[in-house]
Amino acid sequence: MKEEIKSLYVRDLLKVKQEIKSYKDERKLWVIADGISNSAGNLCLHLIGNLNHFIGATLGNTGYVRNREQEFSQKNVPVSELERQIEDAVSAVEKTFDSLSDDMLNKDFPLPYHEQKVTTSFMLLHLVAHLDYHLGQINYHRRLLDK
Repeated sequence: MKEEIKSLYVRDLLKVKQEIKSYKDERKLWVIADGISNSAGNLCLHLIGNLNHFIGATLGNTGYVRNREQEFSQKNVPVSELERQIEDAVSAVEKTFDSLSDDMLNKDFPLPYHEQKVTTSFMLLHLVAHLDYHLGQINYHRRLLDK
């Protein structure tokens, strides 16, 4: 199951990268229209930070230090930089998954989830669902605003 979950992360992070690259006008990545809370660029930064924190740093001991506030406040990051950060997140996810034992998946995740203990496998499934939720938002944002 570990390899299957890892493949979903890699696949969908690369889809985020493709969505970001698909904007005809790079400036539209940072547009927030009525009824939309976050720009696609900020959702991308949020996904990068989220996965680097929960998977890379928490499970893989990468040393990544998250600045969640900046994920939503930083603007106008060039697409080339977003692509590099996505590739770095892919690398952190792959290395971490490669170091996880099957036994670790059934152990408690090192951090609480909404003040509750959950298994590492639960948290990894939650995080891939979170990735896909925001991937869908980015796709919708692009199709709606990048005309």
